[in-house]
Parts: sequence; C-alpha cells; structure tokens
Amino acid sequence: LAHRNGRRVFVWVDETRPRNQGSNLTSWELMQEGIPHKIIADNAGGFYMRKGEVDLCIVGADRIAANGDVANKIGTYQKAVLAHENNIPFYVAAPSSTIDLKCKNGDDIPIEERSEDEVHYIHGTNRKNRQERVRVSPKKARAANPAFDVTPASYITGIITERGIFKPKDIRKALSSLNI
Repeated sequence: LAHRNGRRVFVWVDETRPRNQGSNLTSWELMQEGIPHKIIADNAGGFYMRKGEVDLCIVGADRIAANGDVANKIGTYQKAVLAHENNIPFYVAAPSSTIDLKCKNGDDIPIEERSEDEVHYIHGTNRKNRQERVRVSPKKARAANPAFDVTPASYITGIITERGIFKPKDIRKALSSLNI
C-alpha cells in the first residue's frame, strides 16, 4: 500500500532457508507489485541493520499467543533480537485468526522438527531451465531442522492485523473489544 501510494520502499528479502520461501515467493510477490528489493543471505540482516540500511522489520506469524509471543519461520527470533539491539521497530503482520487466546504464551507452542533433507539439499533451476535438487553438505553429515521459533512479545513493537495495529501486551484486550 505504501508503494502504491507513492512512498519510496525498498525491501531486503531474506532467502529464508532451508525452503527458500523468501528468494522464491516473497521476491516474486514484490516483483509483481514493482517493489524494489534484493535477496540476501539469511544471516546478512544484522549487517544491514548495523549499517543503518533498515528502517523497520516486518515478519509474518504462524501463531500468536495471548501474551503476544509469536511463532514464525525459524530465524524470526534472531531478527527480532538484532532489530532490538539496533533500535529498529519490529512488527508482525498476520490475520487476527492467527491469534490463539487459548495459548497462554510462546512456551505452549509446539515447534515442528522437519526432515534433515531440507537442510542437506537445495532445489533450483539449472542452466537448461530444469528443476534440480543438489546436496550442499557432506554425505554423512547430520542436520537439525526446526521449522519455527518463538519471538517473545518484549521484542515486538506491534502486531499488524486487518483489525488494526496492537501492542503485544494489549492483544487480548484489543481482540475482546472487537468481539474476536
């Protein structure tokens, strides 16, 4: 919306390993909207934050607890801590249906451990424009693959929903007043 309204917007897009949703889906969506962006390695976010090239962070959420803790794609917690250390506002954008008032806090959210193969292999298009799967780690190496992590509410500036923007500590009260 900001871009459509003529505001200058530039987005650093994490590749979002191991499944590369950022470099595939997020980048594609931004291209469809004509929004300037660059894909960066997952661990490069702090580099750009420290250089002063990040004004704010916006992430999604798979589940939001009643206290405002947020479960999202692995690496979200890391970005929140880095944003906090660099005085950068950190927002979560999610539909209000993502908020689970029965879930007391982030400790109550189970974290899925996915297949090692998602870490060992990468998928992409080769020079012949064919999809290819390539192993990027030694054959006998083991991998851990937690799909999500939990970001404590204390690192979150606000939660953006279709019903408005709320402080994490006010999420229960805000949703109650909206009859959700």
